[in-house]
Amino acid sequence: MEKLLEIAKKAAEQVDIYREETVSDSVSFEDAKLKDVDSSLQSGLRLTLLKQGRLGSAYTRNLIDRQGLVDNALASLAAGTEAGYELPQTKAPEKLSTYDPSIEELSNTRVVDECQRACDLLTGRVKAQLSVAAGKTVTRLRVMNSRGTDLSTELSDYTGYAAAHYPGSYSSVHRVKTAKGFVQFDQEDIDFIADTYNASQKEAKPASGPTKVLFLPEAMYVLMWRIFAATNAKSFYQKVSPVQDKLNQKLFSEMLTITDEPLNDSRPGARTFDDEGTACRTLPIVEKGVLRNFYSDLYYAWKLGAQPSGHGFRGSIEHKATPNLAHITMKPGDKSLKELLGVMDSGVIVSGVLGAHSGNILNGDFSVGLAPGFRVEKGEITGHVKDAMVSGNIYDVLKNVVAVGDKLYPGNMGWFPAMLLADVNFAVKG
Repeated sequence: MEKLLEIAKKAAEQVDIYREETVSDSVSFEDAKLKDVDSSLQSGLRLTLLKQGRLGSAYTRNLIDRQGLVDNALASLAAGTEAGYELPQTKAPEKLSTYDPSIEELSNTRVVDECQRACDLLTGRVKAQLSVAAGKTVTRLRVMNSRGTDLSTELSDYTGYAAAHYPGSYSSVHRVKTAKGFVQFDQEDIDFIADTYNASQKEAKPASGPTKVLFLPEAMYVLMWRIFAATNAKSFYQKVSPVQDKLNQKLFSEMLTITDEPLNDSRPGARTFDDEGTACRTLPIVEKGVLRNFYSDLYYAWKLGAQPSGHGFRGSIEHKATPNLAHITMKPGDKSLKELLGVMDSGVIVSGVLGAHSGNILNGDFSVGLAPGFRVEKGEITGHVKDAMVSGNIYDVLKNVVAVGDKLYPGNMGWFPAMLLADVNFAVKG
């Protein structure tokens, strides 16, 4: 990278280099039988040039021809993005605990044994098609630029997944485990999958209409996606966000607090810098229902005349950095799942969804199919709901939070508790 930086500095005013290497191993079981063991290695590098107020970039999976990569980035300047910002000058911060060295010794055999153990435990308790998978990933990142920034990190991640599927359906009751090193499915995970599946085997047909709805952690991203879209600096710059003039206003229930916590290294993936080399920091998005901040990368911070918040992430070397919330945590409440069901008394649980993208995401609208959903009567799950959906707008339903679960679980887009809402539109076919 050093040699590439020296070559590129001769061709542009500012130079940024991003390198990523990922090694992963995974195991999957289908219908409680071993299906696949897979290993992969991916690496690559992305070069970004800023010259005469424009940005150009190019990437490669195999850095053989450095000058050729520079030439490709220069060629892209002609159609490149306007960019008048300066690259960050970030000194190496205090290191976080992001890597568990024991993961290097974790064999596929041990992961297979753990998946088989989970299958055996569930097979004895449910009559369902079982899917179990687990795997480890080690990622090494380095960001270097022409202003002296040179940052690197090593990340380890172990993820396990176990699910019991309803007959003839992709819908399932499932749980996800994630940590920096190997972690087993615990008894709570097995009990949740088995007890919930067994209680919900019968098909239920509750009446359509507004009802209490409990979003489980794995379905919370449906609601959060709408908040994240509205608080993205890109939406603010394009003047399409419904909340851009509502910072420090109360928009939601006091029970809702959402914070981006990139420095929380109790979980995998913690970061002290983003993919552009900007220092990361804890960022409150919503505090007790009050909207506090939007999040940005270098480009949109410059466009808005704001300071970058350290949220420029790429996803992969094929993509330019864009604003992204990668370490979201919702503050838990004080109710166990059993207590939430008691408070609900009667209503519907959203455990998984189809069509999470349906509705106008930016404006907060959602209209999603339940996959699966559960019927609750007198505080107990009495069946699963088919051909049903919930809909609404987050700026309405998140004012009506009844209670929040007391434990966080990993889900799409972050770590969430369960959340019970009042008066959510529910409709069932027929």
